[in-house]
Amino acid sequence: MKIAIYGQKFCKKNIPYLNRFIGYASSHSIEIHIEKSFFNVLSSFKEFKNLNFPLFSHHKELTKDFSLMFTFGGDGTILSAITLIRDSGIPIVGVNTGNLGFLATFNKDVFIEKIDKIFNKKLHIMPRSLLYLETSITDHNKFFNFALNEIVILRKETVSMITIDAYIDNEFLTSYWADGLIISTPTGSTGYSLSCGGPIISPDNKNFVLTPISPHNLFSRPLIISDHQKVYLKIHSRVKSYSLSMDTRLTYLNQDDELCIQKAPFYIYLIQEGKNTYYKTLREKLLWGMDQRN
Repeated sequence: MKIAIYGQKFCKKNIPYLNRFIGYASSHSIEIHIEKSFFNVLSSFKEFKNLNFPLFSHHKELTKDFSLMFTFGGDGTILSAITLIRDSGIPIVGVNTGNLGFLATFNKDVFIEKIDKIFNKKLHIMPRSLLYLETSITDHNKFFNFALNEIVILRKETVSMITIDAYIDNEFLTSYWADGLIISTPTGSTGYSLSCGGPIISPDNKNFVLTPISPHNLFSRPLIISDHQKVYLKIHSRVKSYSLSMDTRLTYLNQDDELCIQKAPFYIYLIQEGKNTYYKTLREKLLWGMDQRN
């Protein structure tokens, strides 16, 4: 079996967890490959000075013979990892060494206890849909234009609101007069969209949600649409450019850049303990229903 290891930051207190994991994998003849930048981070700790594993730094190096990718960090680490995973179909095991851990569902304290089930494929693999972005300016398509959580259009270099003309499958929807607009997947519905008043959508639904950011009217509300539909956007601003973010990645586009957002032609696969753990995660991570009176 061949596995990949990915991370971004690493704290000294997490050394015992990663050491135990590497020891387990090595003792079971599992071939370990470490992302190059993460390897450099680990090498700064004396405990990992003698690591001698193959490295990877490009998505083309993650071939389909990899069985799993293990991410050590939080949800942001998983969002960054998908730029390497892409359409390879390699399932992700998110080990939560951060804070919230909504996507990284394996707590570092009990992770090793469940490692046999992970390697023996006795846990559930959950497919998650992504957004795919096309722009009218070819040069902008060179960046990784997929998002697991959301695509966000946001005003830039001005305190004035922007106008976003939205079309659904070429039918005019509305003009949002706001600070911006969030187009979110069900996975991302518990992120930025939720903070702006958007609904929570369980990940097995085939929907997207459009959530305006600070709209300047009382009747502009989040809208749920089918993920089979395409969203076309035209942006008008007092300045020439605006901000566009895709998960953790930020870029800037010009007003002339028309956007088309639709469902990506592939899924990202996350390993979970069980099929029906989503609502448990909502209760534990978002404190749903945690009223002191109950």
